[in-house]
Amino acid sequence: MTGTLHDLLFGLGVATQPVNLIAGVAGVIVGTIIGVIPALGPTQGAALLLPVVFRLPPHTGLIFLSALYMGAIFGGSVTSILFNIPGTPMSVASAFDGYPMALKGQGSRALAGSALSAFIAGTVCIILFTLFARPLADYALTWGPPEYFSVLLLAYAALVGLGGANIFKSVISVLFGLIIAEIGTDTITGTLRLMFGTFALLAGIKFLVVVVGAFGIGELLRAAEENIMTKGAVAARISWANVFDALKEMRAYWKTFLRSTISGFWIGVLPGTGATPASFVGYGLAKRFSKHPEKFGTGILEGVVAPESAASAAEVGALLPMVTVGVPGSPTAAVILGALLIWGLQPGPLLMRDHPEVVWGFIASMYIAIIISVTLNLFAIPIWTQILRIPFTVQVPLISLLCFIGGYTENNTLFTMWMVMVFGLIGFLFKKLDYPLAPMVVAIVLGDDTEAALRRSLIMSHGSLGIFTTRPVSVALLLLAAALFLLPVVTGGIGKRRPPPGRPAEAIP
Repeated sequence: MTGTLHDLLFGLGVATQPVNLIAGVAGVIVGTIIGVIPALGPTQGAALLLPVVFRLPPHTGLIFLSALYMGAIFGGSVTSILFNIPGTPMSVASAFDGYPMALKGQGSRALAGSALSAFIAGTVCIILFTLFARPLADYALTWGPPEYFSVLLLAYAALVGLGGANIFKSVISVLFGLIIAEIGTDTITGTLRLMFGTFALLAGIKFLVVVVGAFGIGELLRAAEENIMTKGAVAARISWANVFDALKEMRAYWKTFLRSTISGFWIGVLPGTGATPASFVGYGLAKRFSKHPEKFGTGILEGVVAPESAASAAEVGALLPMVTVGVPGSPTAAVILGALLIWGLQPGPLLMRDHPEVVWGFIASMYIAIIISVTLNLFAIPIWTQILRIPFTVQVPLISLLCFIGGYTENNTLFTMWMVMVFGLIGFLFKKLDYPLAPMVVAIVLGDDTEAALRRSLIMSHGSLGIFTTRPVSVALLLLAAALFLLPVVTGGIGKRRPPPGRPAEAIP
Protein backbone atom coordinates (compact mmCIF):
# COMPACT_ATOMS: atom_id res chain seq x y z
CA MET A 1 0.00 0.00 0.00
CA THR A 2 2.85 2.38 0.90
CA GLY A 3 4.57 1.67 -2.43
CA THR A 4 1.33 2.35 -4.34
CA LEU A 5 0.79 5.65 -2.51
CA HIS A 6 4.38 6.67 -3.27
CA ASP A 7 3.89 5.83 -6.96
CA LEU A 8 0.62 7.77 -7.06
CA LEU A 9 2.27 10.85 -5.53
CA PHE A 10 5.02 10.53 -8.13
CA GLY A 11 2.34 10.36 -10.84
CA LEU A 12 0.59 13.45 -9.45
CA GLY A 13 3.90 15.29 -9.67
CA VAL A 14 4.08 14.35 -13.37
CA ALA A 15 0.41 15.14 -14.09
CA THR A 16 0.54 18.57 -12.42
CA GLN A 17 3.51 19.83 -14.43
CA PRO A 18 2.28 22.94 -16.30
CA VAL A 19 2.42 21.43 -19.79
CA ASN A 20 0.72 18.22 -18.64
CA LEU A 21 -1.95 20.13 -16.72
CA ILE A 22 -2.72 22.22 -19.82
CA ALA A 23 -2.90 19.00 -21.88
CA GLY A 24 -5.32 17.52 -19.33
CA VAL A 25 -7.65 20.55 -19.33
CA ALA A 26 -7.56 20.73 -23.14
CA GLY A 27 -8.28 17.01 -23.37
CA VAL A 28 -11.36 17.30 -21.12
CA ILE A 29 -12.77 20.22 -23.14
CA VAL A 30 -12.13 18.52 -26.49
CA GLY A 31 -13.47 15.20 -25.17
CA THR A 32 -16.66 16.82 -23.91
CA ILE A 33 -17.24 18.48 -27.29
CA ILE A 34 -16.60 15.15 -29.04
CA GLY A 35 -19.06 13.44 -26.72
CA VAL A 36 -21.71 16.06 -27.47
CA ILE A 37 -21.43 15.66 -31.28
CA PRO A 38 -23.72 12.73 -32.23
CA ALA A 39 -21.51 11.31 -34.99
CA LEU A 40 -18.47 11.06 -32.74
CA GLY A 41 -17.47 9.33 -29.50
CA PRO A 42 -14.34 8.68 -27.45
CA THR A 43 -13.04 6.06 -29.89
CA GLN A 44 -13.55 8.23 -32.95
CA GLY A 45 -12.24 11.32 -31.15
CA ALA A 46 -9.07 9.61 -29.95
CA ALA A 47 -8.48 8.22 -33.46
CA LEU A 48 -8.97 11.61 -35.13
CA LEU A 49 -6.57 13.38 -32.76
CA LEU A 50 -3.79 10.78 -32.81
CA PRO A 51 -1.77 12.73 -35.44
CA VAL A 52 -1.77 15.74 -33.10
CA VAL A 53 -1.02 13.66 -30.00
CA PHE A 54 2.05 12.05 -31.62
CA ARG A 55 3.74 15.45 -31.70
CA LEU A 56 3.71 15.46 -27.87
CA PRO A 57 6.00 13.54 -25.49
CA PRO A 58 4.49 10.12 -24.60
CA HIS A 59 3.50 11.00 -21.02
CA THR A 60 1.93 14.32 -22.09
CA GLY A 61 0.10 12.72 -25.02
CA LEU A 62 -1.21 9.91 -22.84
CA ILE A 63 -2.50 12.43 -20.27
CA PHE A 64 -4.30 14.26 -23.10
CA LEU A 65 -5.92 11.00 -24.27
CA SER A 66 -6.89 10.11 -20.70
CA ALA A 67 -8.56 13.50 -20.23
CA LEU A 68 -10.29 13.25 -23.62
CA TYR A 69 -11.55 9.81 -22.61
CA MET A 70 -13.05 11.15 -19.37
CA GLY A 71 -14.58 14.21 -21.02
CA ALA A 72 -16.30 12.15 -23.73
CA ILE A 73 -17.89 9.88 -21.09
CA PHE A 74 -19.69 12.90 -19.60
CA GLY A 75 -20.37 14.78 -22.85
CA GLY A 76 -22.38 12.01 -24.53
CA SER A 77 -24.99 12.07 -21.77
CA VAL A 78 -25.84 15.75 -22.36
CA THR A 79 -27.38 15.19 -25.79
CA SER A 80 -28.83 11.85 -24.71
CA ILE A 81 -30.85 13.48 -21.92
CA LEU A 82 -31.71 16.85 -23.47
CA PHE A 83 -32.18 15.87 -27.13
CA ASN A 84 -32.77 12.10 -27.02
CA ILE A 85 -29.75 11.84 -29.35
CA PRO A 86 -27.06 9.70 -27.68
CA GLY A 87 -23.71 11.39 -28.21
CA THR A 88 -21.96 8.05 -27.63
CA PRO A 89 -23.22 4.43 -27.78
CA MET A 90 -22.67 4.07 -24.02
CA SER A 91 -25.20 6.86 -23.32
CA VAL A 92 -28.09 5.18 -25.17
CA ALA A 93 -29.46 3.63 -21.97
CA SER A 94 -29.33 7.01 -20.22
CA ALA A 95 -31.95 8.34 -22.65
CA PHE A 96 -34.52 5.74 -21.56
CA ASP A 97 -35.35 7.76 -18.43
CA GLY A 98 -33.24 10.89 -18.90
CA TYR A 99 -35.21 12.28 -21.86
CA PRO A 100 -38.64 11.64 -20.26
CA MET A 101 -37.35 13.50 -17.19
CA ALA A 102 -36.31 16.41 -19.42
CA LEU A 103 -39.75 16.47 -21.05
CA LYS A 104 -41.28 16.72 -17.58
CA GLY A 105 -39.14 19.77 -16.79
CA GLN A 106 -36.61 17.77 -14.74
CA GLY A 107 -33.74 17.95 -17.23
CA SER A 108 -31.47 19.78 -14.77
CA ARG A 109 -32.01 17.11 -12.12
CA ALA A 110 -31.35 14.34 -14.68
CA LEU A 111 -28.12 16.00 -15.83
CA ALA A 112 -26.98 16.53 -12.25
CA GLY A 113 -27.72 12.88 -11.39
CA SER A 114 -25.94 11.73 -14.54
CA ALA A 115 -22.78 13.77 -13.88
CA LEU A 116 -22.64 12.90 -10.18
CA SER A 117 -23.18 9.17 -10.83
CA ALA A 118 -20.43 9.07 -13.43
CA PHE A 119 -18.11 11.11 -11.19
CA ILE A 120 -18.55 9.01 -8.04
CA ALA A 121 -18.44 5.65 -9.86
CA GLY A 122 -15.45 6.75 -11.93
CA THR A 123 -13.56 7.94 -8.85
CA VAL A 124 -14.22 4.68 -6.99
CA CYS A 125 -12.97 2.67 -9.97
CA ILE A 126 -9.88 4.84 -10.46
CA ILE A 127 -9.00 4.01 -6.85
CA LEU A 128 -9.51 0.30 -7.63
CA PHE A 129 -7.36 0.77 -10.75
CA THR A 130 -4.60 2.32 -8.61
CA LEU A 131 -4.70 -0.53 -6.09
CA PHE A 132 -4.77 -3.38 -8.64
CA ALA A 133 -2.33 -2.02 -11.25
CA ARG A 134 1.00 -2.84 -9.60
CA PRO A 135 0.09 -6.32 -8.20
CA LEU A 136 -1.36 -7.39 -11.54
CA ALA A 137 1.64 -6.07 -13.48
CA ASP A 138 4.08 -7.78 -11.08
CA TYR A 139 2.25 -11.07 -11.49
CA ALA A 140 2.23 -10.73 -15.28
CA LEU A 141 6.04 -10.46 -15.22
CA THR A 142 6.16 -14.17 -14.31
CA TRP A 143 4.40 -15.11 -17.57
CA GLY A 144 6.05 -16.53 -20.66
CA PRO A 145 4.91 -16.64 -24.33
CA PRO A 146 2.33 -19.46 -23.70
CA GLU A 147 0.57 -17.40 -21.01
CA TYR A 148 0.58 -14.30 -23.20
CA PHE A 149 -0.88 -16.21 -26.13
CA SER A 150 -3.58 -17.65 -23.87
CA VAL A 151 -4.57 -14.24 -22.49
CA LEU A 152 -4.72 -12.82 -26.03
CA LEU A 153 -6.90 -15.75 -27.07
CA LEU A 154 -9.08 -14.90 -24.05
CA ALA A 155 -9.45 -11.37 -25.42
CA TYR A 156 -10.75 -12.68 -28.75
CA ALA A 157 -13.09 -15.14 -27.00
CA ALA A 158 -14.49 -12.33 -24.84
CA LEU A 159 -15.06 -10.19 -27.94
CA VAL A 160 -17.03 -13.02 -29.54
CA GLY A 161 -18.83 -14.34 -26.47
CA LEU A 162 -19.71 -11.06 -24.75
CA GLY A 163 -19.99 -8.75 -27.74
CA GLY A 164 -23.75 -9.16 -28.02
CA ALA A 165 -23.59 -9.60 -31.79
CA ASN A 166 -24.04 -12.74 -33.87
CA ILE A 167 -21.22 -15.15 -32.92
CA PHE A 168 -20.48 -15.92 -36.58
CA LYS A 169 -20.20 -12.23 -37.45
CA SER A 170 -17.94 -11.57 -34.47
CA VAL A 171 -15.61 -14.40 -35.55
CA ILE A 172 -15.51 -13.03 -39.11
CA SER A 173 -14.65 -9.57 -37.73
CA VAL A 174 -11.77 -10.99 -35.63
CA LEU A 175 -10.40 -13.03 -38.55
CA PHE A 176 -10.62 -10.02 -40.88
CA GLY A 177 -8.62 -7.95 -38.38
CA LEU A 178 -5.98 -10.68 -38.02
CA ILE A 179 -5.58 -10.88 -41.80
CA ILE A 180 -5.04 -7.10 -41.99
CA ALA A 181 -2.46 -7.35 -39.20
CA GLU A 182 -0.47 -9.90 -41.24
CA ILE A 183 -0.06 -7.62 -44.27
CA GLY A 184 3.53 -6.48 -44.82
CA THR A 185 6.82 -7.91 -43.58
CA ASP A 186 7.01 -10.90 -41.23
CA THR A 187 8.82 -9.55 -38.18
CA ILE A 188 10.49 -12.91 -37.42
CA THR A 189 11.60 -14.20 -40.86
CA GLY A 190 11.46 -11.00 -42.95
CA THR A 191 9.18 -12.66 -45.52
CA LEU A 192 6.82 -10.42 -47.50
CA ARG A 193 3.16 -11.34 -47.00
CA LEU A 194 -0.14 -10.30 -48.64
CA MET A 195 1.49 -7.50 -50.64
CA PHE A 196 -1.01 -7.65 -53.54
CA GLY A 197 1.71 -6.59 -55.97
CA THR A 198 2.45 -3.20 -54.41
CA PHE A 199 5.36 -2.09 -52.25
CA ALA A 200 3.13 0.56 -50.68
CA LEU A 201 2.08 -2.20 -48.26
CA LEU A 202 5.67 -3.11 -47.34
CA ALA A 203 5.26 -1.70 -43.82
CA GLY A 204 1.72 -3.05 -43.51
CA ILE A 205 -1.51 -1.12 -43.04
CA LYS A 206 -1.07 1.39 -40.26
CA PHE A 207 -3.39 1.23 -37.27
CA LEU A 208 -4.11 4.98 -37.47
CA VAL A 209 -5.38 4.63 -41.05
CA VAL A 210 -7.75 1.82 -40.04
CA VAL A 211 -9.31 3.54 -37.02
CA VAL A 212 -9.62 6.95 -38.68
CA GLY A 213 -11.30 5.37 -41.68
CA ALA A 214 -13.52 2.80 -39.95
CA PHE A 215 -14.59 4.95 -37.02
CA GLY A 216 -14.35 8.41 -38.59
CA ILE A 217 -15.48 8.17 -42.21
CA GLY A 218 -17.57 5.03 -41.53
CA GLU A 219 -19.57 6.72 -38.74
CA LEU A 220 -20.10 9.85 -40.86
CA LEU A 221 -21.45 7.79 -43.74
CA ARG A 222 -23.79 5.95 -41.36
CA ALA A 223 -24.95 9.20 -39.74
CA ALA A 224 -25.53 10.84 -43.12
CA GLU A 225 -27.56 7.87 -44.35
CA GLU A 226 -29.68 7.82 -41.20
CA ASN A 227 -30.14 11.61 -41.53
CA ILE A 228 -29.15 12.44 -37.95
CA MET A 229 -30.47 15.91 -37.18
CA THR A 230 -30.83 17.85 -34.00
CA LYS A 231 -34.24 17.34 -32.47
CA GLY A 232 -36.09 19.85 -30.35
CA ALA A 233 -33.91 20.45 -27.33
CA VAL A 234 -35.05 20.87 -23.76
CA ALA A 235 -33.32 23.85 -22.19
CA ALA A 236 -31.41 23.16 -18.98
CA ARG A 237 -29.20 25.08 -16.61
CA ILE A 238 -27.88 23.40 -13.48
CA SER A 239 -27.77 25.23 -10.15
CA TRP A 240 -26.37 24.16 -6.78
CA ALA A 241 -29.94 23.38 -5.71
CA ASN A 242 -30.22 20.83 -8.53
CA VAL A 243 -26.94 19.21 -7.47
CA PHE A 244 -27.98 18.89 -3.81
CA ASP A 245 -31.46 17.63 -4.76
CA ALA A 246 -29.95 14.96 -7.00
CA LEU A 247 -27.44 13.93 -4.30
CA LYS A 248 -30.23 13.71 -1.74
CA GLU A 249 -32.36 11.50 -4.00
CA MET A 250 -29.39 9.34 -5.04
CA ARG A 251 -28.87 8.26 -1.43
CA ALA A 252 -31.99 6.13 -1.77
CA TYR A 253 -30.44 4.33 -4.76
CA TRP A 254 -27.16 3.34 -3.10
CA LYS A 255 -27.78 -0.36 -3.81
CA THR A 256 -28.38 0.38 -7.49
CA PHE A 257 -25.25 2.54 -7.61
CA LEU A 258 -23.09 -0.09 -5.88
CA ARG A 259 -24.41 -2.89 -8.10
CA SER A 260 -23.85 -0.91 -11.30
CA THR A 261 -20.37 0.26 -10.28
CA ILE A 262 -19.07 -3.20 -9.38
CA SER A 263 -20.62 -4.95 -12.40
CA GLY A 264 -19.51 -2.14 -14.72
CA PHE A 265 -15.91 -2.23 -13.53
CA TRP A 266 -15.51 -5.97 -14.06
CA ILE A 267 -17.33 -5.90 -17.39
CA GLY A 268 -14.84 -3.22 -18.45
CA VAL A 269 -11.89 -5.33 -17.28
CA LEU A 270 -13.00 -8.20 -19.53
CA PRO A 271 -11.11 -7.77 -22.82
CA GLY A 272 -12.98 -6.10 -25.65
CA THR A 273 -16.32 -5.43 -23.92
CA GLY A 274 -16.33 -1.76 -22.90
CA ALA A 275 -18.94 0.61 -21.51
CA THR A 276 -21.84 0.09 -23.92
CA PRO A 277 -22.80 -3.42 -22.74
CA ALA A 278 -22.04 -2.37 -19.15
CA SER A 279 -24.57 0.49 -19.34
CA PHE A 280 -27.33 -1.86 -20.54
CA VAL A 281 -26.41 -4.44 -17.89
CA GLY A 282 -26.54 -1.73 -15.20
CA TYR A 283 -29.94 -0.54 -16.41
CA GLY A 284 -31.27 -4.10 -16.67
CA LEU A 285 -30.08 -5.05 -13.17
CA ALA A 286 -31.61 -1.89 -11.69
CA LYS A 287 -34.96 -2.68 -13.30
CA ARG A 288 -34.74 -6.36 -12.30
CA PHE A 289 -34.15 -5.62 -8.60
CA SER A 290 -36.43 -2.57 -8.36
CA LYS A 291 -39.61 -2.70 -6.29
CA HIS A 292 -41.33 -0.68 -9.02
CA PRO A 293 -39.92 -1.86 -12.38
CA GLU A 294 -42.94 -0.45 -14.20
CA LYS A 295 -41.67 3.09 -13.50
CA PHE A 296 -38.51 2.56 -15.58
CA GLY A 297 -38.80 4.34 -18.91
CA THR A 298 -41.25 6.91 -17.56
CA GLY A 299 -38.60 9.31 -16.25
CA ILE A 300 -37.06 8.36 -12.89
CA LEU A 301 -33.62 9.28 -11.61
CA GLU A 302 -32.73 5.67 -10.79
CA GLY A 303 -32.96 4.91 -14.53
CA VAL A 304 -30.22 7.50 -15.13
CA VAL A 305 -28.01 6.61 -12.16
CA ALA A 306 -27.77 2.91 -13.10
CA PRO A 307 -26.43 3.15 -16.69
CA GLU A 308 -24.26 6.22 -16.01
CA SER A 309 -22.44 4.68 -13.05
CA ALA A 310 -21.99 1.36 -14.90
CA ALA A 311 -20.65 3.05 -18.06
CA SER A 312 -18.21 5.26 -16.14
CA ALA A 313 -16.96 2.29 -14.11
CA ALA A 314 -16.50 0.17 -17.25
CA GLU A 315 -14.53 2.87 -19.06
CA VAL A 316 -12.05 3.02 -16.19
CA GLY A 317 -11.95 -0.77 -15.84
CA ALA A 318 -11.19 -1.17 -19.56
CA LEU A 319 -7.86 0.60 -19.06
CA LEU A 320 -6.60 -1.79 -16.36
CA PRO A 321 -5.78 -4.80 -18.60
CA MET A 322 -4.38 -2.44 -21.26
CA VAL A 323 -1.79 -0.97 -18.89
CA THR A 324 -0.92 -4.12 -16.93
CA VAL A 325 -0.97 -6.95 -19.51
CA GLY A 326 -1.25 -5.12 -22.84
CA VAL A 327 -4.80 -6.26 -23.67
CA PRO A 328 -7.37 -3.47 -24.31
CA GLY A 329 -10.70 -3.72 -22.51
CA SER A 330 -12.62 -1.55 -25.00
CA PRO A 331 -12.25 -0.10 -28.54
CA THR A 332 -11.08 3.23 -27.10
CA ALA A 333 -8.50 1.44 -24.95
CA ALA A 334 -7.36 -0.30 -28.15
CA VAL A 335 -6.78 3.11 -29.78
CA ILE A 336 -4.75 4.26 -26.76
CA LEU A 337 -2.78 1.00 -26.86
CA GLY A 338 -2.08 1.61 -30.54
CA ALA A 339 -0.81 5.08 -29.66
CA LEU A 340 1.62 3.58 -27.12
CA LEU A 341 2.93 1.17 -29.75
CA ILE A 342 3.49 3.99 -32.24
CA TRP A 343 5.45 5.88 -29.56
CA GLY A 344 7.64 2.80 -29.26
CA LEU A 345 6.28 1.80 -25.83
CA GLN A 346 5.19 -1.80 -25.23
CA PRO A 347 2.06 -1.91 -23.05
CA GLY A 348 2.24 -4.53 -20.34
CA PRO A 349 4.05 -5.22 -17.08
CA LEU A 350 7.43 -3.93 -18.31
CA LEU A 351 5.91 -0.53 -19.13
CA MET A 352 5.24 0.13 -15.44
CA ARG A 353 8.83 -0.82 -14.55
CA ASP A 354 10.67 0.90 -17.42
CA HIS A 355 8.49 4.01 -17.85
CA PRO A 356 6.84 4.77 -14.47
CA GLU A 357 6.37 8.43 -15.42
CA VAL A 358 4.10 7.35 -18.31
CA VAL A 359 1.97 4.87 -16.33
CA TRP A 360 1.63 6.74 -13.05
CA GLY A 361 1.24 10.09 -14.78
CA PHE A 362 -1.59 8.50 -16.76
CA ILE A 363 -3.24 7.09 -13.61
CA ALA A 364 -2.88 10.34 -11.65
CA SER A 365 -4.23 12.37 -14.57
CA MET A 366 -7.49 10.42 -14.39
CA TYR A 367 -8.17 11.84 -10.90
CA ILE A 368 -7.63 15.38 -12.20
CA ALA A 369 -9.56 14.79 -15.44
CA ILE A 370 -12.64 13.41 -13.73
CA ILE A 371 -12.84 16.43 -11.38
CA ILE A 372 -12.54 18.86 -14.31
CA SER A 373 -15.09 16.83 -16.30
CA VAL A 374 -17.78 16.85 -13.62
CA THR A 375 -17.27 20.60 -13.07
CA LEU A 376 -17.60 21.40 -16.78
CA ASN A 377 -20.60 19.16 -17.25
CA LEU A 378 -22.45 20.48 -14.23
CA PHE A 379 -22.15 24.17 -15.01
CA ALA A 380 -21.28 24.53 -18.71
CA ILE A 381 -24.29 22.62 -20.12
CA PRO A 382 -25.75 25.67 -21.99
CA ILE A 383 -22.42 26.13 -23.79
CA TRP A 384 -22.16 22.52 -24.93
CA THR A 385 -25.72 22.42 -26.21
CA GLN A 386 -24.94 25.30 -28.59
CA ILE A 387 -22.62 22.93 -30.50
CA LEU A 388 -25.69 21.10 -31.77
CA ARG A 389 -26.90 24.29 -33.43
CA ILE A 390 -24.15 23.78 -36.02
CA PRO A 391 -25.89 22.17 -39.04
CA PHE A 392 -24.96 18.57 -39.62
CA THR A 393 -24.16 19.47 -43.23
CA VAL A 394 -21.36 21.68 -41.87
CA GLN A 395 -20.13 19.12 -39.32
CA VAL A 396 -19.66 16.35 -41.91
CA PRO A 397 -17.10 18.07 -44.20
CA LEU A 398 -15.14 19.42 -41.21
CA ILE A 399 -14.84 15.99 -39.59
CA SER A 400 -14.06 14.38 -42.96
CA LEU A 401 -11.24 16.87 -43.49
CA LEU A 402 -9.77 15.91 -40.10
CA CYS A 403 -9.97 12.22 -41.02
CA PHE A 404 -8.05 12.64 -44.28
CA ILE A 405 -5.48 14.94 -42.68
CA GLY A 406 -4.96 12.28 -40.02
CA GLY A 407 -4.47 9.59 -42.65
CA TYR A 408 -2.11 11.72 -44.72
CA THR A 409 0.17 12.55 -41.78
CA GLU A 410 0.82 8.82 -41.21
CA ASN A 411 3.41 8.70 -44.02
CA ASN A 412 2.57 11.70 -46.26
CA THR A 413 1.40 9.67 -49.27
CA LEU A 414 -1.76 9.73 -51.35
CA PHE A 415 -2.03 5.95 -50.91
CA THR A 416 -2.89 6.30 -47.21
CA MET A 417 -5.71 8.71 -48.03
CA TRP A 418 -7.20 6.11 -50.37
CA MET A 419 -6.84 3.56 -47.58
CA VAL A 420 -8.73 5.87 -45.21
CA MET A 421 -11.60 5.92 -47.73
CA VAL A 422 -11.44 2.14 -48.21
CA PHE A 423 -11.65 1.49 -44.47
CA GLY A 424 -14.38 4.12 -44.17
CA LEU A 425 -16.45 2.09 -46.64
CA ILE A 426 -15.56 -1.12 -44.79
CA GLY A 427 -16.68 0.47 -41.51
CA PHE A 428 -19.92 1.63 -43.11
CA LEU A 429 -20.61 -1.84 -44.55
CA PHE A 430 -19.87 -3.42 -41.18
CA LYS A 431 -22.50 -1.15 -39.62
CA LYS A 432 -25.03 -1.81 -42.37
CA LEU A 433 -24.59 -5.57 -42.22
CA ASP A 434 -24.53 -5.53 -38.40
CA TYR A 435 -20.94 -6.77 -38.10
CA PRO A 436 -19.18 -5.48 -34.95
CA LEU A 437 -16.18 -3.20 -35.56
CA ALA A 438 -14.57 -3.62 -32.13
CA PRO A 439 -13.34 -7.21 -32.74
CA MET A 440 -11.66 -6.15 -36.00
CA VAL A 441 -9.88 -3.17 -34.40
CA VAL A 442 -8.70 -5.16 -31.36
CA ALA A 443 -7.49 -7.97 -33.66
CA ILE A 444 -5.46 -5.46 -35.72
CA VAL A 445 -3.86 -4.08 -32.56
CA LEU A 446 -3.09 -7.48 -31.04
CA GLY A 447 -2.45 -9.44 -34.25
CA ASP A 448 1.34 -9.11 -34.31
CA ASP A 449 1.67 -9.89 -30.59
CA THR A 450 -0.62 -12.92 -30.93
CA GLU A 451 1.41 -14.35 -33.79
CA ALA A 452 4.72 -13.65 -32.02
CA ALA A 453 3.55 -15.27 -28.76
CA LEU A 454 2.28 -18.36 -30.62
CA ARG A 455 5.45 -18.82 -32.65
CA ARG A 456 7.75 -18.27 -29.67
CA SER A 457 5.75 -20.82 -27.69
CA LEU A 458 6.09 -23.37 -30.49
CA ILE A 459 9.82 -22.65 -30.75
CA MET A 460 10.15 -23.30 -27.01
CA SER A 461 8.30 -26.61 -27.32
CA HIS A 462 9.90 -27.65 -30.66
CA GLY A 463 6.53 -27.45 -32.42
CA SER A 464 4.38 -29.16 -29.77
CA LEU A 465 1.02 -27.59 -28.80
CA GLY A 466 1.29 -29.42 -25.48
CA ILE A 467 3.13 -26.44 -24.00
CA PHE A 468 -0.23 -24.68 -23.61
CA THR A 469 -1.68 -27.53 -21.53
CA THR A 470 1.29 -28.07 -19.19
CA ARG A 471 1.28 -24.59 -17.61
CA PRO A 472 -1.46 -23.96 -14.99
CA VAL A 473 -2.04 -20.29 -15.88
CA SER A 474 -2.23 -21.06 -19.59
CA VAL A 475 -4.69 -23.93 -19.00
CA ALA A 476 -6.92 -21.75 -16.79
CA LEU A 477 -6.97 -18.93 -19.37
CA LEU A 478 -7.73 -21.34 -22.24
CA LEU A 479 -10.62 -22.92 -20.29
CA LEU A 480 -12.02 -19.47 -19.53
CA ALA A 481 -11.65 -18.52 -23.21
CA ALA A 482 -13.53 -21.68 -24.24
CA ALA A 483 -16.30 -20.91 -21.73
CA LEU A 484 -16.69 -17.34 -23.00
CA PHE A 485 -16.62 -18.45 -26.64
CA LEU A 486 -19.35 -21.07 -26.03
CA LEU A 487 -21.47 -18.77 -23.85
CA PRO A 488 -23.72 -17.51 -26.71
CA VAL A 489 -24.28 -21.10 -27.88
CA VAL A 490 -25.28 -22.27 -24.40
CA THR A 491 -27.50 -19.29 -23.61
CA GLY A 492 -29.06 -19.49 -27.08
CA GLY A 493 -29.85 -23.17 -26.56
CA ILE A 494 -31.45 -22.48 -23.20
CA GLY A 495 -33.52 -19.68 -24.70
CA LYS A 496 -34.80 -21.94 -27.50
CA ARG A 497 -35.89 -24.61 -25.02
CA ARG A 498 -37.95 -22.21 -22.92
CA PRO A 499 -41.66 -22.74 -23.50
CA PRO A 500 -43.64 -19.89 -25.05
CA PRO A 501 -46.04 -18.03 -22.74
CA GLY A 502 -49.09 -20.09 -21.86
CA ARG A 503 -47.56 -23.36 -23.01
CA PRO A 504 -46.37 -25.95 -20.42
CA ALA A 505 -42.71 -26.91 -20.43
CA GLU A 506 -43.41 -30.61 -20.81
CA ALA A 507 -45.09 -29.94 -24.17
CA ILE A 508 -41.74 -29.02 -25.67
CA PRO A 509 -40.03 -32.14 -27.09
